[in-house]
Amino acid sequence: MSGFLAIALLLCLLQDGVYKAKAWDDADFFDYCPPSRCSKHGPEIRYPFRLESRNLSSLCRAPSDMKFACSGDDTILLIQSTVTPYKVTSIDYKHATLMLAPQVDDFSPSCRQKLMSVALPRSTAVNCQYLELDFLLQCYPPCATIVSCLRGFTPSNRAADEYIFGPISCLTSTSHFYYLLAGYADLSVLPLDCKVVPDSNFLMDPRSSTFKEQAEAILNFSEIMAYWWDYGQSSDIIRNCTMCEHGRRRCGFSPHRNQTFCMNHGSHVKVIAATTSAAAFVVLLLMVAAALYLSLKKIYNEEIHLKVKMFLKTYGTSKPTRYTFSEVKKTTRRFKEKVGQGGFGSVYRGELPNGVPVAIKMLENSVAEGEEFINEVETIGLIHHANIVRLLGFCSEGTRCALIYEFMPNESLEKYIYSHDSSICKELIAPKKMVDITLGIARGMEYLHQGCN
Repeated sequence: MSGFLAIALLLCLLQDGVYKAKAWDDADFFDYCPPSRCSKHGPEIRYPFRLESRNLSSLCRAPSDMKFACSGDDTILLIQSTVTPYKVTSIDYKHATLMLAPQVDDFSPSCRQKLMSVALPRSTAVNCQYLELDFLLQCYPPCATIVSCLRGFTPSNRAADEYIFGPISCLTSTSHFYYLLAGYADLSVLPLDCKVVPDSNFLMDPRSSTFKEQAEAILNFSEIMAYWWDYGQSSDIIRNCTMCEHGRRRCGFSPHRNQTFCMNHGSHVKVIAATTSAAAFVVLLLMVAAALYLSLKKIYNEEIHLKVKMFLKTYGTSKPTRYTFSEVKKTTRRFKEKVGQGGFGSVYRGELPNGVPVAIKMLENSVAEGEEFINEVETIGLIHHANIVRLLGFCSEGTRCALIYEFMPNESLEKYIYSHDSSICKELIAPKKMVDITLGIARGMEYLHQGCN
C-alpha cells in the first residue's frame, strides 16, 4: 500500500511539474511581449495591443483590425479601410478608452475630401459599429453620419433639432445640402429627398454634452474619445483585461490554456514564481524519496521480524532465557554504564536479579540485526565451554533486540592489542600471560570445530 501511495504521489508531482511549467510560461509572456512606446512621452502599448513595428509575436495582441504603429514620435492607430490614420494621444486600459486626433491632410483640395478621409466605412447609418470585426471601436454615444438633401430644411420640431446639425457650409452648394445626423436618430425625421452619404460615419466625443458640440468637434477635427469593447471571440479578453487593470495588475495571454491571466506589476514576480515553483518541486521530490525509502525499509523490517518470530516459535523455551525489554532496562539500570561498542550495537554492563554480572549488547543496525540475533541465539546459546563466552539470555520485542552475555571482567583482547597504555602492553607481553591466552583461544576453537554439536 505504501508503494502505491508513493507512486501516486510521484504522478501528482509530475502533474504539478507540468502545471508549474505552464505557470512559468505565463510569467515569460511579459518578456516576449514587453510594453513599448513610440516616444518617451507617448502612450504605452501593451496587451491586448502591440506595436506592429516591434515585430512581436501574434500572441502579443488580441484578434483585431485595430493596429498601432509609429510615425516618427507619434503613435498611430490604423483602422482597416480608413483612408487616414488617427493619432493616439493616450490609452486608458482600465476604462478601455482611446484619445484620438484625426490626421487630416492640410493640402487636401476640398473640405469634403478632408472629412471623408477620416470617416469610418462599412458601418450602418444609425449605430456606427464595426460589424465585421471581433475587436472594435465602439462609438458611445453612437457616431454621426453625413446626409445629403436636395434642399435645405429646418427640423420640424425641437427634439429633431437636438440630433441634426447643419447645413455644413464647406460642403453645401445650391443643389445639395449636407447635414450631420446623430447615429441614434431615426431617418424618418429627414425629408424624403435626403439620403445617407456612404461611408461617412464619424466618431463622436462622449465628453460633449450636446450633439451640436459633438458635431462642431467633428468638423474641426478635434481630439475625441473612443471606446473599444467586447464583441465576438475577443469578448472575454477585453472583459478580463479591464478586470486586471481595475485590480492594478497586468493582463497577459497564456497560449497553453488559451486564455488571459492577470499578473502583479514588477519584474520580481517572475523571480518569486520561479523560486516558489522550484522549491515546491524539490519539497515534493524529497517527499516522494522519503515515502519510497520508508516503504522499502518497512518491507525489509517486516521480513526480518518475521524471521525472528518464526525462529522464536521454533526455539520454544530452550535456554538461554528470554527477557522482556523492561527487564533489560532494569538490569542495565536504564543503560547507565556503557562498556563497549560492537559492530551491531552498543554493549552495556548490567546485573541479573540473582546478582550475576552480565554484558548486554543492544542490536541497533537495522540491516543486519535480524541475522545477527538469530545466529547468536541459535548457535552460541547452546555452546558451553570454559574458553568461550556464554550467552545467558536474549530479548526480542518489536524492533528492539538484545543479547545477554556473561560479563568478562578482563574485557576484550582488543584492549590489550591496540592499547597505548605501556603497563597494559607489558602485562600482555609477559611470556606466561601470552601462553595462557594462546592456549585458551586454541581450546575454544578446537571445541567449536570438533567437540561442539
